Amino acid sequence: MESSKKTNLLPILIIGLLFFIFGFVTWLNSILIPFLQKACELTDQQSYYVATAFFAAYFFLALPSSWILQKTGTKNGMSIGLAIMAVGCLVFIPAAGARSFPMFLLGLFIQGAGLALLQTASNPYVSVIGPIESAARRISIMGICNKVAGILGNVLLGAVLLKNVDAIQQQIVTSADETIKTGLLDDLASRVEMPYTALAIFLLAMAVVIKISNLPDISDQLTDSTDGDTDLSRGKKSIFQFPHLWLGALTIFMYVGAEVMAGDLITIYGKNLGFSTDQSKFFTSFGLMGLLLGYIVSIVLIPKYVKQETWLTVSAILGLLFVVASYFATGSVAVGFLAALGFANAVMWPAIFPLGIRDLGRFTNVGSALLVMGIAGGAIIPPFYGWLYENAHLGLDFRSAFLVIMLVCYAYILWFGRIGHKVGTRS
Repeated sequence: MESSKKTNLLPILIIGLLFFIFGFVTWLNSILIPFLQKACELTDQQSYYVATAFFAAYFFLALPSSWILQKTGTKNGMSIGLAIMAVGCLVFIPAAGARSFPMFLLGLFIQGAGLALLQTASNPYVSVIGPIESAARRISIMGICNKVAGILGNVLLGAVLLKNVDAIQQQIVTSADETIKTGLLDDLASRVEMPYTALAIFLLAMAVVIKISNLPDISDQLTDSTDGDTDLSRGKKSIFQFPHLWLGALTIFMYVGAEVMAGDLITIYGKNLGFSTDQSKFFTSFGLMGLLLGYIVSIVLIPKYVKQETWLTVSAILGLLFVVASYFATGSVAVGFLAALGFANAVMWPAIFPLGIRDLGRFTNVGSALLVMGIAGGAIIPPFYGWLYENAHLGLDFRSAFLVIMLVCYAYILWFGRIGHKVGTRS
């Protein structure tokens, strides 16, 4: 037992650091959305394509990532993913120089591609390194690393990118001189160059560290060999024979869409409620604090006091209640309930992922990639939300459109927690 704990310590520490990187890079989107909206003069809906470009990469790269990991091994695949992310960060430098929104989106897509490879490797790693019944607990520990990084990233980048941005925007709007206006916008866009260059250097350094580390490879545990068969997977010939996996992928789609809505979009939501950018730039950090609290509670409760699927059900109900409460509240109270969604969201990924890949046996690797593809919910749901409330003929304002989408997401997650994860798993 002592030897096993010592053996698992290094992998857990390294994966924890990777989850820190996931959080730092991913949650910067909540700062980039309002920043690029001003620097590139975008509408609300256009700015939401920041999330689309970033999370769409998961859909396109998850299955190829599974193939890459089979060829390279887990450790080498992680190094490649970090290097790809560094390239995406460096694309921001010419994008800022040209103030080109499409080029920014390309950089975000490349970052997402690197993260897709890292996520496809890291999440099953955490799930199979110990008992599946306590996987949600281990992933919750990883989530703490993720959200601490998200808070840190928001505070640091928010201070750099969004400093006095409302005052600068006012100068841009009131300036009659196009040269002055262009100069102000160029100066604003250039703010991303230094932090993203530093981030690229850090990611490349981490790629080297992972490459030379003694991180054990788990490829042999996630192969197509029948040695890894479970009672459920034995005799199965296709990934399509596991309905709970496909339902889990759709649940990930709904969950990530809801989390991006509550996290990345809370700054724009706050602006529409009348808060200034200098105030609303901290709102995402409040939601991340809720996530941290949720992870701590999950670590304490799962699996000793409550099953991960039971806590998922409770969290979905809390999500429904907080969304409705935010809709009927006003001002800072409404924002507070949105931030509280972080607590409700905390257990969702840690619980959905192991429930989705449960008993897949030799299909675990492809199944993990399929679940990672569900992250595309973050690419589709936010711009769909913007389309709903920016098309006046639909009769929905930004709050009612938010309510409708979030209720659908959390209602489906509730169904999966109660029923969906059992479909096809019993004879």
